[in-house]
Amino acid sequence: MRRVQEDKQKLIDGFTKRYNVTWLAYYEKTSDVRSTTAREKEIKGWRRSKKEALIESMNPRWKDLAM
Repeated sequence: MRRVQEDKQKLIDGFTKRYNVTWLAYYEKTSDVRSTTAREKEIKGWRRSKKEALIESMNPRWKDLAM
């Protein structure tokens, strides 16, 4: 939740600040930083349609999950 709030408040330079990302549509929990980084790289390589399908499998109404 700390990281989500930092992104919403644009406290850290990066993707969310640069592209004015204001809501969370999907997330995965993990305790291992290495697997998190690998998963992020995997998803970033996907086509947009595959990313949208992943989001819709967890969040079909595209609600802001940070609320």
